[in-house]
Amino acid sequence: MMAGANIVTVIVMCLTGYSDRLNPVDHPVLSCAGMTFPFFLLVNLAFLCFWIIFKFRMIWIPVLGYFLAYVPISIYMPLNMQSSEVPEDAVKFISYNVCCYGGNYKYEQGFEKVCEYLFEENPDIVCLQEDVDTWRRYCFKYYEKKFAYNDTIQFGGKAVSNGVGIHTRFPILRRERIPYPSEGNGSAAWYLQVGKDTLLVINNHFEITHLSIEDRETYQEIIKGDMKGDTARKESKKLLVTLAESSSLRARQVEAVARYVEEHSQYPIIFCGDFNDNPISYSHYRISRLLRDCFVESGKGLGLSYYQKGFYFRIDHIFCSDDIQPYNCKVDEKMDASDHYPVVCWLKIGGNH
Repeated sequence: MMAGANIVTVIVMCLTGYSDRLNPVDHPVLSCAGMTFPFFLLVNLAFLCFWIIFKFRMIWIPVLGYFLAYVPISIYMPLNMQSSEVPEDAVKFISYNVCCYGGNYKYEQGFEKVCEYLFEENPDIVCLQEDVDTWRRYCFKYYEKKFAYNDTIQFGGKAVSNGVGIHTRFPILRRERIPYPSEGNGSAAWYLQVGKDTLLVINNHFEITHLSIEDRETYQEIIKGDMKGDTARKESKKLLVTLAESSSLRARQVEAVARYVEEHSQYPIIFCGDFNDNPISYSHYRISRLLRDCFVESGKGLGLSYYQKGFYFRIDHIFCSDDIQPYNCKVDEKMDASDHYPVVCWLKIGGNH
């Protein structure tokens, strides 16, 4: 019975691990299965401990399971154990959802806290999501003390306000918004002059999960076991439908930006932002077919960039094209002025375009 249960766990672990191949437009509910992948990793680990203690010769089942799920495991929690020496001419890059400079309810001066952090880190390029305060040019006056070139693109109507911005020491040659339908989310492309290269930087804030505060509290009750029976099943189905609908909207947005990347592949590309999707998702998979995940290639561990209301995932990502080499990508957990942590990476840009 235990062996059978372990085999079933391995099968489900692999199915959830490779569920990122499913397009949410065609399979909205099944495409959300990747969120459960870490749960089955832990269950398989429990089986591994069980066999070590009680029947060592059976450990081949969980070990085989981890071998079969190696690809999603290496995406979800890469194990690049040693830090690489960063070349002197590498560009320091930060992607950060600043939560509208709200201070994460910890800091009254949220913008000043974010600005202080960025000035101390001294990056060459900063891409911000929910960078919505710059319409007053209040932020620009501060950013200009460190970054010579600053720009923000706003989207959303009266009820929704959002934007993505860039702050850099490299000249901005031009910019354009990448069109796709959304009420309060968007993507933008900036072309920077970096030495002899024209670097294309694409900053994204993809569709949110649309889970209300009440939905998140319900989710916490479910995972804690405080909600029982039919109520838990009913509420779980409701949450899953909401996530599936959001995932379907997000997939269409990702496809639009992926086409833009394909059409401009002659440039070295940095692609970043708040995906609102974990590493085992169609959004991540679709972009990874075109670009390299900097955290997967040069980071280590889980790298949880979002940590609110029982949701702990790496939903903020940095990708780069093949002519860029990433170094020591990390999620900087010391900066807590937002509901996200910033993602930091060093990038060596090669080739002339």
